[in-house]
Amino acid sequence: MNDDPAPQLPVQPDIDDCCRSACTPCVFDLYEAALERYWVALAAWEARQASGRCDVARSGSTGGKP
Repeated sequence: MNDDPAPQLPVQPDIDDCCRSACTPCVFDLYEAALERYWVALAAWEARQASGRCDVARSGSTGGKP
C-alpha cells in the first residue's frame, strides 16, 4: 500500500466544455490553474520519493531482499 501516491494529472476539458461566452474564469483557466498546482505537487512528491530512497540507502536496508 502506498501512503504517498503520486499526484494525478488534471483532466483537460474538451473544447466543447467551453461555452465561448468569455466567462471568468473559463473552464480552460481553471484547467491551467489545476495544471500549475499539479506540477508543484509533482515536484514535491518526486522530492519526497528521492528523499525516501536516500534514507533507505543510508540505513543499509535492502527492502527485505538478500
